[in-house]
Amino acid sequence: MDGGTLYSIGELAQRTGLTVKTIRFYSDRGIVAPADRTHAGYRRYAPDAVARLALVRTLRGLGLGLDVIRRVVDQELTLSEVAAEHAAALDVEISILRLRRAVLTAAAQREPTPEEMELMHQLATLSEAERRRLIDDFLDTVFGGLHTGSLYAAARRSMTPELPDNPTDQQVRAWVELAELTLDPDFRASVRRLTEDHAAHLPVGSPTPPRPDTIAVARDLVGPAVACGITPDSPQADPVVAALTAHCAQAHGCPDDAEPHCRLLDRLEAASDPRRDQYFQLLALINDWPAPERLAPLIDWSVTALRIRAAR
Repeated sequence: MDGGTLYSIGELAQRTGLTVKTIRFYSDRGIVAPADRTHAGYRRYAPDAVARLALVRTLRGLGLGLDVIRRVVDQELTLSEVAAEHAAALDVEISILRLRRAVLTAAAQREPTPEEMELMHQLATLSEAERRRLIDDFLDTVFGGLHTGSLYAAARRSMTPELPDNPTDQQVRAWVELAELTLDPDFRASVRRLTEDHAAHLPVGSPTPPRPDTIAVARDLVGPAVACGITPDSPQADPVVAALTAHCAQAHGCPDDAEPHCRLLDRLEAASDPRRDQYFQLLALINDWPAPERLAPLIDWSVTALRIRAAR
């Protein structure tokens, strides 16, 4: 058809797939104005109304409001400007929906009380500054007042979660779980005891690096034994326990300690809290780090082996 052809609202509906009611609504809103009217008052539309309505349908399908659509079809706004603005709004909405889904998924797995549900929601929706304050408070409890210089400054950094700007559902759930851990007074006290015990055996003012701590040595000595299937009550475990005990005595400046097993047992029992492993597993997930080795099985092996020998 040539450019002088005008369409009735019914013909326009057939060409666009929209209903007469919808086209009339758009027309009343000034989005697709009629080019003329018949003597009886019926609307007639120019051929370009087909293209305009196709654009309107597309933009409505993308969720844009009618006021914005009218400005686009009237060329008051460019499509790129609208697309960028709408994409940014969708990013915010998607982030909110992701947080909600993460909280609901975590709740479905845990059967929380109403109070726990509220806490989970609050933790998931904290701002970046609020998350930082929560973690800083936890780390201040763990490391505060020890005056151990760069060694514990580095340890503090290595325990700091950094939730990305666009976290996955899994990272959000991990953040909620880690944040709940940091608010647990018993967990705070447990980690603080480990830190104080470690700091108590550091050489004050010495420029030499500290010896590997008991947990690291247990990992290095016990790990191969566990991997080989050596049980803590077997004779093959004796040299492993002896090496572990000797290191502990030497590292703490008491090679002639009469009760090295008991001394080492106290340290490992303090480190056997499974929540420690849980914290570092969650931390790695949030920060997108490689999953750390779980130390609880090695510490449990060491504790069992030491108890057996202490009882002999």
